[in-house]
Amino acid sequence: ENFRLLYNTKGRFVMHKVAKEEAGYKLCRVKKVTRGPKGIPYAITHDGRTVRYPDPDIKANDTIRLDLATGKIADYVKFEAGNTVTISGGNNIGRVGIITHRERHPGSFEIVHIKDAAGHAFNTRL
Repeated sequence: ENFRLLYNTKGRFVMHKVAKEEAGYKLCRVKKVTRGPKGIPYAITHDGRTVRYPDPDIKANDTIRLDLATGKIADYVKFEAGNTVTISGGNNIGRVGIITHRERHPGSFEIVHIKDAAGHAFNTRL
């Protein structure tokens, strides 16, 4: 059997059963995209992985689907309004919702407005 560890709304880990084919990949949030020696682009994920030659459209805060067998990027999802997100830290940990708006504050934290399935709207910072 295969499981994925997720957070519940109380901030505790909960095991979620997944199918065999779903266990072959992992969702990773991109922390930073930069260039290394000889100008080779690479992306650093939330769990410390370094993926070389990412798609040029992939930026920080996007989510990539990482194939665990090869270590390559299979797919990616942009961090933009209308996409589903899961909060992984802070008071809203474990909440799932849809991004409605993103406030950019250069030099400070960005604020993301999210609406969950019950219709409650809440804000969190990046």
